[in-house]
Amino acid sequence: MKSVAVATLSLAGAVAIAGAGYGAWRVMTPATSGYATVTKVEPIVKRWQEPRQNCQDVTVTRQKPVKDEHRITGSAVGAVIGGVIGHQFGGGSGKDAATAGGAIVGGIAGNQVQKGMQEKNTYTTTEQRCNTVMENRSSTEGYDVTYVFNDAEETIRMDKKPGERLRIEEGKVVTAQQ
Repeated sequence: MKSVAVATLSLAGAVAIAGAGYGAWRVMTPATSGYATVTKVEPIVKRWQEPRQNCQDVTVTRQKPVKDEHRITGSAVGAVIGGVIGHQFGGGSGKDAATAGGAIVGGIAGNQVQKGMQEKNTYTTTEQRCNTVMENRSSTEGYDVTYVFNDAEETIRMDKKPGERLRIEEGKVVTAQQ
């Protein structure tokens, strides 16, 4: 009976020693599977500029086309009126000088009156005015993810933003593509 007890105790001691040894081995050997804690996520952002047409309707005032560009009608009518008025003054050869002077002054005045009328002869229309503006664009191309597993900090590039932890299998991060 003593030998059975000794054998049982020996077996129990061997199992205890083996268990302690396995426990120590597990403590000293890092895990290859489990979960890593995510400590930092930095988006990888691509930035560029794109041209875009910016158009708007604008009200503009234009001068109507002029039929008498040199204002001959205004000059002629002014000269006739100025000559008639000048003819009312003076006598003899003075009358001829007053008529000629009235015609000259009337012609100049008629020319200027027609010029003012032509400048005021306008119309209003709406035109579309466009210019090119540069718009800032950006897109997130992925994420640089820093994580801690077995007290070691690592960084990996991922297509999608992760949660607070990452699954590790056989020492590698499990991503959706795998």
